[in-house]
This record gives sequence, C-alpha cells and structure tokens, in this order.
Amino acid sequence: MTAPVIGVCAAFEKASWGFWNQQAAIVPATYLAKIHAAGGVPVGLIPDTRVVESAGLLIDRIDGLLLIGGVDVEPASYGATDNGRTEATEPLRDEFELVLAREAMRRDIPVLGVCRGMQVLNVAAGGTLHQHLLDAGYVEHRPSPGRLDHETFHEVEVDYGTHAAMLCGSGVQIVNSHHHQGVDRLGNGAVVTARSLPDQLPEAIEWPGQRYALGVQWHPEAAELQHALTDFVNSAAHALGGQH
Repeated sequence: MTAPVIGVCAAFEKASWGFWNQQAAIVPATYLAKIHAAGGVPVGLIPDTRVVESAGLLIDRIDGLLLIGGVDVEPASYGATDNGRTEATEPLRDEFELVLAREAMRRDIPVLGVCRGMQVLNVAAGGTLHQHLLDAGYVEHRPSPGRLDHETFHEVEVDYGTHAAMLCGSGVQIVNSHHHQGVDRLGNGAVVTARSLPDQLPEAIEWPGQRYALGVQWHPEAAELQHALTDFVNSAAHALGGQH
C-alpha cells in the first residue's frame, strides 16, 4: 500500500535553534514520530494567505490533515467578542486551518484535530467555544501549565465503536489534557464521543457522516502508545484511491 501523505498544520511561534532565535513554523517531533510509526509520510503545512484564498493548493496534495495543538482560537472566528479570557492567538493560523479543515471535510479527506485542533474542527463546522472553562462552570483542565505529565492525567468516558475508541479504547480511560478553552455549541453534524469525568466536558467529537473526522481534546501524540494515530493514517491510506 502506498504511504499516505499527512499534512500537519504547523504552529507559528518564536523558537531557538543553533544561533537562531526568531519566528518559525514548528511541527513537534512527537507528531512526526506517531505518523511515521503508523505508516504515513508527514509534511508540514505553513500558514499562507494564498491558501486561505484557495485551500486546494494544499488539499490537492495530501491524503490526510492533522491539526495540532497550540494557542487559542481567535473569538471572532466563531462570532464572539474577546471577553478578556482568551490568551495568545495567531489569526492567520486560524484562517489557514479553518479553510483547510472545511475543504478536507467537504472532500471527505480524513482529518484529525488534537487539542486546539479539535476546537478548530468544531469552529470550522459552525460551532463555538468557551473562552475559559472555569468561567463556564467546568473544572480545571490545565492543572500544570506547560506540562503533559501525570499531573494532567484525568478520566474520560469514551463511547464504544467510535473513532475516539479506536484511538484510546472505550469506556473509562485515562488521558492527558492541557487546555483552558473547550467546546461550547457543537458544530454542524458533530457528535460527542468522549466526555471528561466528572464535569462532562466534550473531550472527543466526530462526524459520523465523514470517512474520518475526529477531534480529541487530549494529546495522543504524547501518550505512551506507539501506534496512537494508526486508525487515522490507515483511513488516509484507504482514501488514496478516491477522488480528492
């Protein structure tokens, strides 16, 4: 089977390497390793205004789309006003990822959203976000800022027979979350397939009408699961023979 090309939307952050210290497009190696282990070929996708105008420039060239974690989503992108609780944003990255997500779903190309990526998927489908979960009555979902170790582990309940269950197992599972925002109104066609315990915050959403469209609020790329993205990459591989 031909290895599928997985487009990974890069973060755009200030970074240091060698003697350089400047803005850079970044794709963490944890994502790359999981894609490679699952049989895919990862390719970084850099925010670009031309792609915002024509998503096909990139969607024509990939077999699956991965939206990774990062900064908050700009409230204006889901019709809200910043209430002062939204933190750093990258509006171009938002626009870039939203058009790619919408076009991937329109063409039924497999798409996976991780943490911020799940929120982008929900907004792309017309949903909204809570700008700060504590203000909405939910528990703390970022107990250790800047970390994904045991302090961030918590229980979720995952529906049987879903893409989320293929990623981490069904029933009560332990996952690693690090976020202060979350899904408010669900996007069109989305269903919740995993919920945080005990507060019932959506921790996974997916679109049953799509070949593969899943968002998870936790970080499978940082979990001790060598093939955590296998189901997603396999879906992209099977989509290779289809029409983009």
